[in-house]
Amino acid sequence: MNLKFLETFVWVARLKSFRLTADKLFTTQASISSRIAVLEGELGVKLFLRDSRGVSLTPEGLKVLEYAEQMLDTMSALRQSIETRSSKVGRVRIGVMDTVIHTWLSPLVAQMTDLYPRVEIELVADTSLNLCDQLQKGFLDLILQTDLVRHESVRSLELASHPLGWIVASNSIYNRDYADLAELAQERIITYSKNSRPHQDLLALMQANGVMAPRLNCVNSVSAITRLLRDGFGVGVLPPVLVAEELARGELTLLAIDQRPPNLQVVVSWRVGVEWVEEIVTLCQQVLAGYAQKVGDGYVVLNP
Repeated sequence: MNLKFLETFVWVARLKSFRLTADKLFTTQASISSRIAVLEGELGVKLFLRDSRGVSLTPEGLKVLEYAEQMLDTMSALRQSIETRSSKVGRVRIGVMDTVIHTWLSPLVAQMTDLYPRVEIELVADTSLNLCDQLQKGFLDLILQTDLVRHESVRSLELASHPLGWIVASNSIYNRDYADLAELAQERIITYSKNSRPHQDLLALMQANGVMAPRLNCVNSVSAITRLLRDGFGVGVLPPVLVAEELARGELTLLAIDQRPPNLQVVVSWRVGVEWVEEIVTLCQQVLAGYAQKVGDGYVVLNP
């Protein structure tokens, strides 16, 4: 249905005159009559009664008027929202952990550049611990990492989590059956940086299974971990979503071990009072939901 015709119908209803509506919309009376005729044909009802006193709505016209005004209001709000976003000028400072960089950061940035073409996006890649510290000190506006931030000027929201797995090179000596976690712990294990949330969770899992001193090799780069695994240097503990292509090609293998560390959390934290940063929080939720639908529940679990 042509929105211009709906707008014409609304103005005729308000002004009760085809001539006045033509003047209002800078067109001819014949054009107004034609638009109304087309609209009546599409709806299959007569919208107006014309007599010597002017123009009045039919009962069906009254019903159509209510919906037409709602549709025009919605379109006006949409246009205003788009104009408001596209007119924003400034800078937003976003900190991201490696896991986000290698999963859904690109679609997030693409959406942001479309919605806020005049806004400068400053990205900082670092560990979750450092990102939390920079946010609290005011050096960043929003961060995507693993932990809820407890600070009076900061808000946090858990977005989703990534299941973790034990991953090895398919052609390596580590690709074999293990009796239990204690046996696996005798191998060289490659994981996230020291004192990170995944590192602490892994230590807790090992200790719960009687392993007090596992051979942990901490690396603060997902790319480096992936390269080490492909080259057969140990057993990796990371989300399979990060190596989905390598797993699909058979270069890497996910070991069938039931005991796994807790899922790696994805948390968005932002500074209160920073202009329109909460819009970006909402955008993060939308982009991550789309990414989760694309890759599946086995790779991303959305928080309710």
